[in-house]
Amino acid sequence: MIKDVLLIEDDIQMQSLIVEYLKDYNLNCTAITHPKKALKILKEKSFAIIILDLMLPEMDGFDLFKQIKKICDTPIIISSARADIGNKIHGFELGADDYLAKPYEPRELVLRIDYILKKSLKNKEKISDFIIDKENKEVFLDDYSIDLTKIEYEIFIFLCENINKVSSREQIINATSLNIDTKNRTIDMHISNIRQKIGDDSKLPKYIKSIWGIGYKFVS
Repeated sequence: MIKDVLLIEDDIQMQSLIVEYLKDYNLNCTAITHPKKALKILKEKSFAIIILDLMLPEMDGFDLFKQIKKICDTPIIISSARADIGNKIHGFELGADDYLAKPYEPRELVLRIDYILKKSLKNKEKISDFIIDKENKEVFLDDYSIDLTKIEYEIFIFLCENINKVSSREQIINATSLNIDTKNRTIDMHISNIRQKIGDDSKLPKYIKSIWGIGYKFVS
């Protein structure tokens, strides 16, 4: 699977080198020079990992780091010529996942990226096309986080844990924090919302099938 990488680097030559090198490892790298543009794109798109230079125009890399963390919790590798221990300690104190001092071989960067991505998947479970992070109560599809409400998340997880099994509306209600009568069609409304968010067509469902007179089934 191709992973999207955001490179925030103002050295154009280094940008080109990294972008071209990462292509060979199924890493689709978007290179950005200016911090404000980086913040804008992070509000519009999700990335598997961010590579951040510290010496940038208009904003120091550490200040940009703090702004990024307000937007997303994407792993960040600091890539900088500031190789002294003080900067490294400050980077890790802010929450950097790695600190790579320039100059370095692109292959080393790939290895660091692979390690961080594999580590981040340890507490996550893959079900069908979805990655489920139960610790943070997040569901991902094609590396994009799905914005589920608390109840929608509970329903989705219950259906996933009972994959290929028919679940009645009563079973779904009992497995969630919903406090409604089993005849209530609220479950159907929540299922409809979930389908819309995961791009599932109710008429030709790929993931959640309606079982007439009973309830629903998540299919693999």
